[in-house]
Amino acid sequence: MHELAVCQSLLREVARAAAANGAGEVTRVVVAIGSLSGVEGPLLARAFEVARCGTIASGAALEIEAVPVRVRCKICAAETETPVNALLCGRCGAWQVDVLSGEELLLTRVELVVDPT
Repeated sequence: MHELAVCQSLLREVARAAAANGAGEVTRVVVAIGSLSGVEGPLLARAFEVARCGTIASGAALEIEAVPVRVRCKICAAETETPVNALLCGRCGAWQVDVLSGEELLLTRVELVVDPT
């Protein structure tokens, strides 16, 4: 399960953000996962439960935001959402498209508890 390795990398970034801001605790980690990223949300959530143990994020909740697949057609220039298994233009049906979103795996937000000293 490569989701565990993804979580370990994610938690390294979270620890860097916490250290840079003088945080004593991380309460929430938010990630955006595209349908084409190769990362399964439920498996990532399960791996997070294991990977966070013993880290500054040991009590943190993981929130996963799904990012839909959007394409831009090279024929008619339309931008449309499309299913993962049919990367076609939603307007004209052409297969000549550029993927605009859906491939990302982004750490979008880290909620920290910072000591007021």
